[in-house]
Amino acid sequence: MSQQHPVRSTGSPPPRPDASMSLLTNVMEHSLDEGYAEATARRRAEGGGLPRPLRAKLGLAAGLVLAALVVTVGAAEARISAPVLAKEREELIDRVDAETADADALERDVEKLRDEVGERQRRALNAPGGDQEQLVSLLAGATEVTGPGLRLVVDDGKGTEQAGGGGPRESSGFSDTGRVRDRDMQRVVNGLWESGAEAVAINGQRLTALSAIRAAGDAILVDNRPLVPPYTVLAVGDGKKLDAAFRDSADGRYLQVLKENFGIRFSVSVKESVRLPAAPSLIVRTAEPRTASAGKGAGQGTADTGKGTS
Repeated sequence: MSQQHPVRSTGSPPPRPDASMSLLTNVMEHSLDEGYAEATARRRAEGGGLPRPLRAKLGLAAGLVLAALVVTVGAAEARISAPVLAKEREELIDRVDAETADADALERDVEKLRDEVGERQRRALNAPGGDQEQLVSLLAGATEVTGPGLRLVVDDGKGTEQAGGGGPRESSGFSDTGRVRDRDMQRVVNGLWESGAEAVAINGQRLTALSAIRAAGDAILVDNRPLVPPYTVLAVGDGKKLDAAFRDSADGRYLQVLKENFGIRFSVSVKESVRLPAAPSLIVRTAEPRTASAGKGAGQGTADTGKGTS
């Protein structure tokens, strides 16, 4: 009998002799061209075959070209519209100059007519007719006045902006500004009238029975003409008596309170001679007798003269 050898079965084939060299085997079996081909295909799928730096540069170049185009178009439009705008501007300047010249001419005409009217009024008031006409002329401010009197200078407190007065005493921030107000000057002038002044002027502006002291913003106006501090008040009268009467009056004490509480500065001096100019413009009104039917006797009337400042 022949002897049979047993057959041995295994679960897996034996390993290859070159199993430890799989990396070299892979390099040898697969060419590098395949990797380049895969990278090229991937770039094409992502961006149309252009690398990212190149795409960024192309985008920047396109943006610069678009910006240059916008600037060029804008500059062209500006060059086209510049002559039109310049012409319109010149026309507006010419119109403003023409209107300003017309306004100046009208202002000169008004001043000339005002001077003529004032001169005629003064001549009419100075016509011979007795002491009564001279008194009316004096009270109306038609003639300049020279004589003994008083000089009163009122100024804002130290450290305040020299912008003039204005507004009521109760306005906010007055305690910080210390400015002279229009109401203060009204009281000063009325106090001088009541103390015996025969004629009064502020900064060369003659006051009459119809004069008004008002405020426009931060400026004090006398008959619509602005004044600049310090305010120099000249009053014609018996200087010593006028000084004593004004200091003892309520308005004189009011001025002293302004000095103590708000720093308003003022000085009073008696002068042997002061000169007050005539009023620049006069408003003449006549008195008419009342009729007997009104219960008043004939010859009675109302005169529109008197002292005081509103």
